[in-house]
Amino acid sequence: MQEKRSIEPAIAALQSITRDLLGLAVRSVDEVGEVSLPQMRLLFAIHDEGQVSCTQLAHVLGLNGSSVTRLADRLVASGHVSRHNGASRSVVELELTTHGHAVIDAVLAWRSRELRRTLTQLDAAALRELTSGLETLHAGLQGRFDDVHGPVPL
Repeated sequence: MQEKRSIEPAIAALQSITRDLLGLAVRSVDEVGEVSLPQMRLLFAIHDEGQVSCTQLAHVLGLNGSSVTRLADRLVASGHVSRHNGASRSVVELELTTHGHAVIDAVLAWRSRELRRTLTQLDAAALRELTSGLETLHAGLQGRFDDVHGPVPL
């Protein structure tokens, strides 16, 4: 007899863990305390893209160009981001400063500490199973939303 497969429990579990992980991401930004959540999204987008134009960042984040410019202005003023002229003088590119990199590193370190605290409670078999499942899920989601705006940095 073939076992009936229901994905509803998996969807419910993923909905719960999504909220948990989003909460962890937001709390990590609050713990570092230097920038707002929208500013952190921009910092992560610059971190992921490297030296990048405001137009490209607007596309990655799904924002309009003026929103990116306003966020960038604040991050330039606070020393997290620097501006450069691109290949064309009409193109402005943004890049993380040393301070911007330090903020990203602090957020990622905080998240790692919190995740490590939970994951160390799992036995080796459960940890392998979790890792395998998450890698499979990630592979299934990889590129799924690139046609919209790309991965959402946070």
